[in-house]
Amino acid sequence: MTTQALIQLLADGQIHSGASLAARLGVSRTAVWKQVRRAQDKGYDIETLKGRGYRLLDRVDLLDPAGIFAGLPPDLARPVDIQVFETLDSTNAEVARQRATAASGNEAATLVCIADTQTAGRGRRGRPWQSPAGENLYLSLGLTLRGGFAALEGLSLVIGVAIADALEALGVPDVSLKWPNDLQVSGEKLAGILIELQGELEGAAQVVAGIGLNVHMQQAPGVDQAWTSLARVGEGRRWRRNQLAAALVASVLNAVDRFEREGFAPFRARWQQRDVFMDRDLVAVQGDLRGLGCGIDEAGHYRIRTDQGLQTVRAGEISMRVVS
Repeated sequence: MTTQALIQLLADGQIHSGASLAARLGVSRTAVWKQVRRAQDKGYDIETLKGRGYRLLDRVDLLDPAGIFAGLPPDLARPVDIQVFETLDSTNAEVARQRATAASGNEAATLVCIADTQTAGRGRRGRPWQSPAGENLYLSLGLTLRGGFAALEGLSLVIGVAIADALEALGVPDVSLKWPNDLQVSGEKLAGILIELQGELEGAAQVVAGIGLNVHMQQAPGVDQAWTSLARVGEGRRWRRNQLAAALVASVLNAVDRFEREGFAPFRARWQQRDVFMDRDLVAVQGDLRGLGCGIDEAGHYRIRTDQGLQTVRAGEISMRVVS
């Protein structure tokens, strides 16, 4: 029995006796009580009513692979193998492990791993990514792109555009892009992208694309940058992670298919329209580079106009911030 299985039964907000839960889960009442305690330790607000049973006081947003599949468009070009986990160290790491051992059982499909929580989520430059249970979306796709690593320039920006398009189609206002891999609303981070190269095989590059999207999160102790979540920007809307996951997977895969066919050019103007650095005074977090943001070039590298002229920055070289 897992916490997820227990929460699924309690998700209706009704009182369930220990005996009924034990019968439905195929365990003892003692095992149910222990799992309730574990769920409470994970942050679920479960009320214990003496002599009556248990009631979940939270409104929960459970991840369900069938629900995600149901939200995918029927004309999606690539078959998808969606796997949902209660807990992972990292969805990127899980995709890499399964692809390395061909463990998914459906190697013809694009592997998508989604976790309710991560114990070792990572952002760019190895920074920890806050991954509380039940609140956000932690999703990774295993992609194979023709042309090898040389053809991947601009991929993280393409995925950023795809995520922004999907969110705006669902009603999220004014999504902007912070080079090279963050999405913001009103200057606060909403989502991040982590691209990891796995290897080359017969001229094709194997890539893991991780996406972290803040959905229900209201508190983030220890986070040292401005952040937001869909719950904060969505004007009271009740967001569903299954719907969000389906929209992101479909938008990203369609964008990647076009990127393979046509390169970065069709995405450049769409990225520029959302550029938070454009025409702003910037300073490099590492190094002495300082100047005015001038957008991206044909390969997705960022351009800064300095006293010495126009400088081009690659994503792996430097991080930038707006001069306050």
